[in-house]
Amino acid sequence: MSTLFNKPQLIIIPIILIIASICLIVSTFSRTNKASKPAMFVKILTICIIAGLVTITAGSVFFFQNHSIANPKPTLNSTNLAINEHNNAIAQPSAPTKSPAHGDKIYLRLFKQEGILEMWYQHNNQPYQLYKTWNICTYSGGLGPKKAEGDGKSPEGFYATEKNLLKPNSNYHLAFNIGYPNAYDRANGYTGSYIMIHGKCVSIGCYAMTDKNIEQIYAFVSEALNNGQKKVPIHIFPFMMTQANMKKHQHSTYLPFWQELKPAYDIFQSQKRLPSITVNNQHYVIK
Repeated sequence: MSTLFNKPQLIIIPIILIIASICLIVSTFSRTNKASKPAMFVKILTICIIAGLVTITAGSVFFFQNHSIANPKPTLNSTNLAINEHNNAIAQPSAPTKSPAHGDKIYLRLFKQEGILEMWYQHNNQPYQLYKTWNICTYSGGLGPKKAEGDGKSPEGFYATEKNLLKPNSNYHLAFNIGYPNAYDRANGYTGSYIMIHGKCVSIGCYAMTDKNIEQIYAFVSEALNNGQKKVPIHIFPFMMTQANMKKHQHSTYLPFWQELKPAYDIFQSQKRLPSITVNNQHYVIK
């Protein structure tokens, strides 16, 4: 039944054929005199049978044609391929049994297009491990960096939150400021303020989570900052910067900016370490 309702032509076409047949029959019958009406009934019966067969045939053809379209064989699209490439580079379970311990360093990585926030942790200067991934409830402005106060864009780039940027009494349940504008933004004349990761699932330039998820994230971030970590890095990418995604977005006006972000993504993917990131002559320098 769902196929019929999702494909209205399966119902409309047979109905049209039936209505056309009835109109033809009524029109012909009305022009026939009484003497010839018995013979006319035979013609009417013949027309009804033909119309019925045509209706059944047409309906069957459309049903099977659309049924095969509505249930295609599963295929991997470019987004799935990019996610697989990304996950293969991580090469570890998405949720290790061990959670960050007291004194471990925390690192947050966000991907706009995929709508996810990853939390990584480093224990005793070992390579970073992925702790958990949460869905971003919403962000605003689409892909591309934030450039001006009030443009409604959620930023992309390399940021960090500090202890004095935690907002436990936020109107958005819990929040922490990501540190926008950073050195790169200021060098390029970008403006904006109060860009947060927070709860309540509403956003005008921020990254909003559900209240339940921000409670978990906030707890780890605040614990790390209260136990010696000076800053929690927050790296925000437009998408998982795989070759497939870079090719997909090769004609974007933002491509030069994204190419500056990609080395940081590549270094972390392959080495599980945070790269050195500085700003020189209005550009990121990543090592």
